[in-house]
Amino acid sequence: MDDGSRLLPAPLAGDVSCAQAREAAGLFLDELEPALPPERREDVLTVVSELIANARRHAGGVTHFDVRVHLGALVVEVSDRSPHGPLTRPWAPGRPGGFGWRLVKQLADRAHVYFHEGGKTVNATFFTGVSEPGRPAAGRP
Repeated sequence: MDDGSRLLPAPLAGDVSCAQAREAAGLFLDELEPALPPERREDVLTVVSELIANARRHAGGVTHFDVRVHLGALVVEVSDRSPHGPLTRPWAPGRPGGFGWRLVKQLADRAHVYFHEGGKTVNATFFTGVSEPGRPAAGRP
């Protein structure tokens, strides 16, 4: 999908680590106008970490990572090799793990999974009202 600003000249692919993805996303967020409130920025970076970690841990690795702005929304996208969707496990405080997808759905305004040949893409959208780097926000000159 090429309908908004790019995080880098090209999306990241391959063995992307959580640290690399968070750093790249953070640099992109630094360029947004208007700036995201600190708590919303942390929500986005937490979702980036969760999606990358889950792709690496449960889905054969990251095949695509991107962050962009489209129509005032910030979109985080992570693709992996697994044809299986994320699971929401029952609440079990004594058992570690299993809360990543629940967390993504709570922090993002919308989260979708798109299945395609070779795996799936998880898309987390944040309705922020930001504009593409270098372009004014809606309603601003």
